[in-house]
Amino acid sequence: MTSTLAQYLSISNNMSRWLTLTQNAPANATATKYFEQNIGSVTNASELINNPRLFNYAMNAFGLGDMTYAKGLMQKVLAEGVTSSSALANTLDNPNILAFAKAFDFADNGSQTTTSSTLVNEVVNRYAENSLDTTQGQQDPGVQLALYFQQNAPNISSVYSILADKNLLTVVQTALGISPLTADEPIDTQAAMLTSALNISDFQNPTKLQSFIERFAALYDANNGSSSTTTSNSTSSSSIVSLFQSSSSVSTGVININPTTLYDLTAGGSSGL
Repeated sequence: MTSTLAQYLSISNNMSRWLTLTQNAPANATATKYFEQNIGSVTNASELINNPRLFNYAMNAFGLGDMTYAKGLMQKVLAEGVTSSSALANTLDNPNILAFAKAFDFADNGSQTTTSSTLVNEVVNRYAENSLDTTQGQQDPGVQLALYFQQNAPNISSVYSILADKNLLTVVQTALGISPLTADEPIDTQAAMLTSALNISDFQNPTKLQSFIERFAALYDANNGSSSTTTSNSTSSSSIVSLFQSSSSVSTGVININPTTLYDLTAGGSSGL
């Protein structure tokens, strides 16, 4: 079985190819085509939320697929916009909700919100990323967590954003060797612990972010007994763990085809992706 670290590196180092394979899978292509053809006719938040196919697609794109039931909350988020510091999107410490509110900013942009090609491209790209994450999670939850962190960590604004997102928190706890039992501590105590252990601005540095994710993946493998079938040019989990130690799902409607299989079939063939 390929280790979490090896599989994450395989995807991370060939991301555009994996995303293309994911986008072209039939279920994803159908969902995306509907979104592209219909989102432009949406003129306000209510119309978006009350169209299940568009709303679910958009929510899944922003990693909020398990909150599609929370229509009242999202209606309030979109109604308040993002301009005011007291707006709900700015006070929830959830970077995914904030990103969603910035993308669908009906409060400031009105009916012109959904006519932007920038918006459409952002949502479609995010949907592909989260579809890839979900599919990988069916094989190895650690890979899903690593990819999720790669996509969302650069948007973390405070340690409270980490504490509000169970996926981000799991990666950070694993990478730093923090027990999940600390969740029983007061929230401010947890925040102080993370603040002393992290410099969240590092996540905006691609090199430092990649190093942190590799640390997580190696330790995830060590904690879960994953075995590696990496090639000779891949670094083993055990050696990376030693290096770090020595130095200080509601259905998402995503594809049922495993991109790993597609990649294996095409890896030795064309380079057209």
